[in-house]
Amino acid sequence: MSIVVVGTVAFDSIETPQGSAERVLGGSAAYFAVAASFFAPVKIVGVVGQDFPEDYLKILSGRGIDLQGLQRKKGETFYWRGRYHEDLNVRDTVELRLNVLSDFVPRLPDSYREAEYLFLGNIDPNMQMEVLNQLSHSRLIACDTMDHWIQGSPKELRRVLERVEMLVINDSEARLLSGEHNIVRAARAILRMGPKVLLIKRGEYGLLQFADHSCFAIPAYPLEEVFDPTGAGDSFAGGLFGHLARSRDQSQKGLRRAIVYGSVVASFCVEDFGLRRLAQLRLEEIEERFQRFVELTDFHT
Repeated sequence: MSIVVVGTVAFDSIETPQGSAERVLGGSAAYFAVAASFFAPVKIVGVVGQDFPEDYLKILSGRGIDLQGLQRKKGETFYWRGRYHEDLNVRDTVELRLNVLSDFVPRLPDSYREAEYLFLGNIDPNMQMEVLNQLSHSRLIACDTMDHWIQGSPKELRRVLERVEMLVINDSEARLLSGEHNIVRAARAILRMGPKVLLIKRGEYGLLQFADHSCFAIPAYPLEEVFDPTGAGDSFAGGLFGHLARSRDQSQKGLRRAIVYGSVVASFCVEDFGLRRLAQLRLEEIEERFQRFVELTDFHT
């Protein structure tokens, strides 16, 4: 039931109305791996530079995450600086340096190639395809993407979508990918591209899940304060995938339950900057909030 995640491991500098944090541990693969590790073993594939501190590696290894696939190369680690507006759904990228990620070629160690669950983080579709070509077999493959790849590498992305069972994107990306403004028509168009399940993240408004002729919607878990939305989507995907691997239940009911777990983990992520909250989180807290989430959405009397 092991999970392989391929994506970025980075330094993030973040500014929000609640404060700021400099060069904290970030990246899609880091958020996903920590979130998924509460439920199942995780193996990470990515690259860092010589400047990447041992303390950050210990945060990952301390969660039992297998780092054999994390390459260390000469140069500096991928770096992102972002600034959030009062409306935390809006952010600006102030600075972005690819550094060692610019010529990264993902390589799966032999022990990773038999993984049952694979998540392709938000990276170049050519890198995603490189990983797909190294797999022996898998039970479930999912991927993430963004507007940069949708616009800049549409053909390459379409080839990836033909080979994955699940796609996780936000509502603006769904509209861009499909060419449809209406989100339901957008979802139907994307499902025709290959994925059997589409998860559309809507930030503070929750999430929509589409599959065949079915649709499932949940709200975001209500919080009094949100410190930092960075990594919430990756944490959601990690919690979702982690629970799917733990339960081994990919039925409609099992998927919906996993979606709620993913939303719960994401709700913890935004309570502090970077991975600080997830690094201190306990499974018991997740289970307790999961039950509160179920009660929140239960309309039976």
